[in-house]
Amino acid sequence: MTDSQTTRTPDEDATRTHRAVPAPGGDARPPAEGAPETAGRERLSLDTSAHSEIGLVRKNNQDSAYTSPTMIVVADGMGGAAAGDLASAATIQELARGDTRHEGEQMLEAMAGILTRANDRLADLINADPELEGMGTTVCGAMFSGTQLGLAHIGDSRGYLLRNGSLTRLTHDHSWVQSLIDEGKITPEEAAVHPHRSLLLKVLNGQPAHEPDLRLVDVQAGDRLLFCSDGLCGLVEDRQIRRLLRERTPAAAVEALTQAAHEAGGYDNITIIVTDVVPASEELDARPGTMIGAASTVEVPRIKPPSGANETTAVLSASGTRAVRPGGDDQDADGPRLIDPDAREDVRYTPMIGRRRRHWSVIISVLIALVVLAGGLFGAWRYAMGQYYIAPAGEQVAIYKGIPDTIAGHGLGGLVERRDTRVADLPSYYRQKVNGSDIKADSLDQARSQADYLDELARVCIAQRAESSPAPDEGQGGATPSGGASPSASASGSSGPSEPPSIPISGSVSPEDCG
Repeated sequence: MTDSQTTRTPDEDATRTHRAVPAPGGDARPPAEGAPETAGRERLSLDTSAHSEIGLVRKNNQDSAYTSPTMIVVADGMGGAAAGDLASAATIQELARGDTRHEGEQMLEAMAGILTRANDRLADLINADPELEGMGTTVCGAMFSGTQLGLAHIGDSRGYLLRNGSLTRLTHDHSWVQSLIDEGKITPEEAAVHPHRSLLLKVLNGQPAHEPDLRLVDVQAGDRLLFCSDGLCGLVEDRQIRRLLRERTPAAAVEALTQAAHEAGGYDNITIIVTDVVPASEELDARPGTMIGAASTVEVPRIKPPSGANETTAVLSASGTRAVRPGGDDQDADGPRLIDPDAREDVRYTPMIGRRRRHWSVIISVLIALVVLAGGLFGAWRYAMGQYYIAPAGEQVAIYKGIPDTIAGHGLGGLVERRDTRVADLPSYYRQKVNGSDIKADSLDQARSQADYLDELARVCIAQRAESSPAPDEGQGGATPSGGASPSASASGSSGPSEPPSIPISGSVSPEDCG
């Protein structure tokens, strides 16, 4: 890990360097008690360099990252005014708290548990401040056991493995354009310039439905790992990433990749972690955990702390880094005593891995099951009532609130708004999606944005059908596109500041699509 990170802002020609930020959790991280050893495998270490910056266009950095001898992870926050930086910072800080050494499947259980707590924390923040509704974050990273990675991924940040000169993508984007590629509807080249390539299918956003991808990856000495936000992989092609990733040191690779992102426009925040897998090193294993990006500067509010609990003491240095140190009676050599009550809560963030005790009586078990069932039903109902979807209402496109399911013959969706657009006027692909109630939204505004786009697609198809039909006899009126749209071969999909997150948008509409 480098001893410093560099941050460049758009109005600075010079490079500014500041110290790495020690993260909660201390330095060395011993194996969890009872964790199995990996027999016959040489223990390895990680040599990491990391960098996070605002980029050349954005006004603030909503990316965060965390690196340690046992964890490397990137989070790309989203939500604009709804505090994407808060979402990524809260998530990375939760990951830092849960950073301990595990083996094999234990790493996946640990990562799943940490991300569940991070997601719950986002939900608590949103409940406490409704203006935060809409914030979320990607997560892409891994725990490291000494021989394997326990990979966790949600969103469109990416992980790569460079081995023997060959670059392999370790993650699969949870984006609409990736789903269109998977379905054979567009090519990767078309996806790279698609106007809605930033729409995501899954992120951490406080909702219970989104689960990360988890997998184990074996590593060997000589491997080089890259974890990055889409400020790099969304602008720089994989073949160029492969070439630049072969730089001599991780720090040189980080610098070259950052420069490539700048040359491609630097439109987004840029966060890059490059890690070499090397023979075991006590020096590398003793390096402290480090948070960079928003996680190093954003103070995450505490929501209803337990009675009598102390507040976290945080110090903002002149360079903007955030240091949180575990404290008791220890005196910081460079300043006043710092107290971190989270240092006393390790057990809360340690996954309970082991055999369950089964001393419950039958009566208590039944009561608990009933309480859980009631809570689950209430949670499901509350979630359903906050959702929207698009489906037919007669021959027209309509917006419904709820979910398109029934219980005991009673529908769980209610009509909110009927549009003028006819389902039959849509391109065949979207007609199928509307008839199947497959277009979902998290808010009424998002649903209306999606419906507006469907209106536009219908107008394009009506115009194309009119053009391809025989000219009407003189004196007879031709078909008039709904809404007075002029013929066009493409639909831009412009939907205002709130992009619809649940509609796969093609870059163009051909006459065949409108059949």
